[in-house]
Amino acid sequence: MNPDIPVQLLGGITAREFLRDYWQKKPLLIRQAIPDFESPIDPDELAGLALEEEIESRLIIENGVRPWELRRGPFAEDEFSKLPETEWTLLVQAVDQFVPEVGELLDNFRFLPSWRIDDVMISYAAPGGSVGPHFDNYDVFLLQGHGKRHWKIGQMCDTDSPLLEHADLRILADFQGTDEWTLEPGDMLYLPPRLAHWGVAVDDCLTYSVGFRAPSAAEVLTHFTDFLSQFMSDEERYTDADAQPVSDPHQIQRDALDRLKALLAEHMSDERLLLTWFGQFMTEPRYPELVVGPELDDAELLDSLEQGAILIRNPSARLAWSEVDEDLLLFASGQSRLLPGRLRELLKLVCSADALHIDNLGHWLADDDGRHLLCELVKQGSLGFADE
Repeated sequence: MNPDIPVQLLGGITAREFLRDYWQKKPLLIRQAIPDFESPIDPDELAGLALEEEIESRLIIENGVRPWELRRGPFAEDEFSKLPETEWTLLVQAVDQFVPEVGELLDNFRFLPSWRIDDVMISYAAPGGSVGPHFDNYDVFLLQGHGKRHWKIGQMCDTDSPLLEHADLRILADFQGTDEWTLEPGDMLYLPPRLAHWGVAVDDCLTYSVGFRAPSAAEVLTHFTDFLSQFMSDEERYTDADAQPVSDPHQIQRDALDRLKALLAEHMSDERLLLTWFGQFMTEPRYPELVVGPELDDAELLDSLEQGAILIRNPSARLAWSEVDEDLLLFASGQSRLLPGRLRELLKLVCSADALHIDNLGHWLADDDGRHLLCELVKQGSLGFADE
């Protein structure tokens, strides 16, 4: 995508302008971001997904057995018939992984790194339905899919913002509205992190929420140090071979802190390890149990492709790649693999192509490393045969 060509999805501004002026800075309302949009899923189909064990879903009933009652799926089919006529919301996570037509909507967002996209959550709300005023710690695009929803935006929030007493939901106790709009099918609202917002269904409506992965500093430190510890021997310890006699044996001297900082910096500053961890962390699948492949070898894969088999990306898989000196790193569903630089175009093809087959794989099947890579991705489950 050319970053300097106006984008319909962004209301006619360019991707460069959007990233410069709005991304993580201020909201943007886009009327008819997707003109004449027709939702690829209807409310009944969304409710059907909420019956499935492997799909994450929630019901929020504003005036249930207690205010803002939360129920977690999977749900029984007759549970929906017992709901009130108004003021409740069904939320279903990662619908893009289970409905291909929903996953295709993400093609509209390719001006942003695909490894940053978390999932497409879809919510159905009865008239008056809402999840209350709240804020998210990540960017989100809210695309109206069916019916109308009235949105209000408010103040910037943080961990000190007062919340209602609720065991499961983070509902703001103090919402200070600044702007409001009613969105119809095809309209979209972009919201930066920590901006208070409150959506209320005008009538029966579906809203698509495209959310982004944004690990907290605590997550980064915890997971990266756990990752680093795999490469450290027990003999690597705090040392002070240059120590001097002390006047007070109970005082921790500044030179001790300097040694400790040097010990940490030696490992924390390893960019290759940092990249490896980050790529694996950001490509971890939301549902790893859905990323499983068959046992096969290179010859069996080649034979299948020569007979017309087509490989497609597992909807639950995540793929990304990066450079390491003269080599390349491929990240696939939480794992990484170091590869020779000559496979660059194959990695780009694997990460971006809708389908892989004998025609577009071409000479890569004659390359031992390339063919073996494809086989490993199938065995891992990031790639799979289309007929399966």
